[in-house]
Amino acid sequence: MRFKPSYAPGPTDVRENVRLALAKKTNNPDFDKEFVHYYHEVCQKMGQVMGTTNDVLLLGGEGILALEAACASLTEPGDRVLVLDNGIYGEGFKDFVSMYGGEPVVLSFDDHQDIPVQQLRDFLEKDHDFKYATFVHCDTPTSMLNDVNQISPLLKEYGILTVVDSVAGMVGEPIDVDQNKIDICCGGSQKAISAPAGLAIVSVSEDAKKAMNDRKTPIASYYANLQIYLGYREKGKLPYTMPAAHIEALEVALDNILEEGLMAVYERHAKIANAVRTSIQAYGLSLFLETGRSNTVTAVIIPEEIGALTLQQHIQETYNLYIATSLAQYTDVILRIGHMGENAHFDKVLSVLTVIENGLRDLGFEGNGHLGQLFLDAYRAEN
Repeated sequence: MRFKPSYAPGPTDVRENVRLALAKKTNNPDFDKEFVHYYHEVCQKMGQVMGTTNDVLLLGGEGILALEAACASLTEPGDRVLVLDNGIYGEGFKDFVSMYGGEPVVLSFDDHQDIPVQQLRDFLEKDHDFKYATFVHCDTPTSMLNDVNQISPLLKEYGILTVVDSVAGMVGEPIDVDQNKIDICCGGSQKAISAPAGLAIVSVSEDAKKAMNDRKTPIASYYANLQIYLGYREKGKLPYTMPAAHIEALEVALDNILEEGLMAVYERHAKIANAVRTSIQAYGLSLFLETGRSNTVTAVIIPEEIGALTLQQHIQETYNLYIATSLAQYTDVILRIGHMGENAHFDKVLSVLTVIENGLRDLGFEGNGHLGQLFLDAYRAEN
């Protein structure tokens, strides 16, 4: 199979030392008595990156398993759950809530802007009878970034548990789980962490654990049941066979992040993202968002006469590069440039912007100057 590089918003490039860790021979995680201790150590390291002393769990599955596990573990039949929606993944939480018998109340906002905190406060003053609320930190189909620093503490003021999808935000944007009073924070290994896909990440607060312990009905799942991990250290056994090699690869990816320094990683993402957005607009294209732009992905509106899908296909066939459009109603509107994790480096982003410019020119769009040079100028201004 011919290799095609990808600059979609995940999975991201995986550094060589992480790939080598994945290839290492491992002991049997079901019988190796040291593995449970090792698993806990990696969970603690993950917690350090997330900014939490809460329990952190690594689940054997893609990041979406974390979202379902949060809803499965908290939701009982008849529970009212507030679903904050200003993007495709934000609205999608309602399906998990309904699946486990809850009653989702969807509060929708403009897809072009981050969640307006005052508008949310006004709503909660009138209605705050919810067991928990869900929202997305970075909604990748539109590159939306919501202000977790304000939203989660506001919900907690009203006694509402918080479930935050930070799969595409974590490591590229600050999450600070404890400071922001997040009860269940969900992540995935394959985005800005830049480890192989296959691990879902969940942190669980004491309030969330109490809500699970106080349930009147059993959790309607095994694999998506966070309580099956209770007491795993004391038992010396995890609830199912863990992907040991993936956990070792994740640890190396976390070591890469900690060696660079978490603040330096955030700064790298911010400089790259700002330069991309500046250059895209200077070139004559428009950004999809008005506010709330994530530093992990940029959503670009492609002229209607070309179409995002046509551009995507042309780039793939002509330049051997995978680049993503969006989802649902935005599939043929938005082209998404992923600049997260190992993809958030100057040389990699410069190359993909050059290909995008070539593809646009091939299809009849003439921009202002050269996109790569505009990016270079903007990046130098950032530094």
